[in-house]
Amino acid sequence: MPDPSDTQTRHDQHGRYPQAATVDDFRHNLAAVQARIDAACRRAGRDPAGVFLLPVSKTKPGASLRLAYAAGYRMLGENKVQEAFGKWEAMQDLTDLHWSVIGHLQTNKAKLVARFASEFQALDSLRVAEALERRLQIEGRSLDVFVQVNTSGEGSKYGLPPEDVHGFIKELTAFSGLRVRGLMTLALFSSEAERVRQCFILLRNLRDQLRQSAPAGIALDELSMGMSGDFEIAIEEGATVVRVGQAIFGARALPDSYYWPAETTGTQP
Repeated sequence: MPDPSDTQTRHDQHGRYPQAATVDDFRHNLAAVQARIDAACRRAGRDPAGVFLLPVSKTKPGASLRLAYAAGYRMLGENKVQEAFGKWEAMQDLTDLHWSVIGHLQTNKAKLVARFASEFQALDSLRVAEALERRLQIEGRSLDVFVQVNTSGEGSKYGLPPEDVHGFIKELTAFSGLRVRGLMTLALFSSEAERVRQCFILLRNLRDQLRQSAPAGIALDELSMGMSGDFEIAIEEGATVVRVGQAIFGARALPDSYYWPAETTGTQP
């Protein structure tokens, strides 16, 4: 069996993903990513059924999203709330298409998330939790959430410090509209695979510790970690959700380093 520690990142391959322009392109890309998921699971001795693939459609036009839908995709991830809300408004004819917001949320945008999203993966403050709860009560809805953890220690990244997560999760029991499913992180944007891997190991170990004392009603079953450049490493370390954009939709106009800063570059947009 191959040694999982030999798995490398693919952060230097921005231009290698051609644009998906047809339904067949999306089906082909989905199959290719699923094959990578299956191989990573084999290396880790895991069942591929335990890994959910979340296609990330940020920056892509509605026509592209409709092709993905026609290819069978039923949940899409978006970073920017207003962009996601606009796409949802334009695609309400697709009644079984669900939306996951995976990027940082300002409190004044909570009303949008509460209106349309099925899932929010970047919860990292009580102010946002309170704003979401208020709006969810108005909408008569509930929302699956992941707590975002800063596992790299970078100031450019959002997320709670690992040592603050236990107390934060205890506070979340007060919000009946929020269903805590697990933890989420962004690893280092680095070609040094072992440093990337350490971010994922930290999140898994933290989740395992928190499970021992999690309040009633708080589920910590899920680990959302890994993107197009590193999801195979994430799977080897226990990811149950991987967020994959370019390997499915094609390269974005700007490389990942613009959206997901390296440890030595500026702040996260």
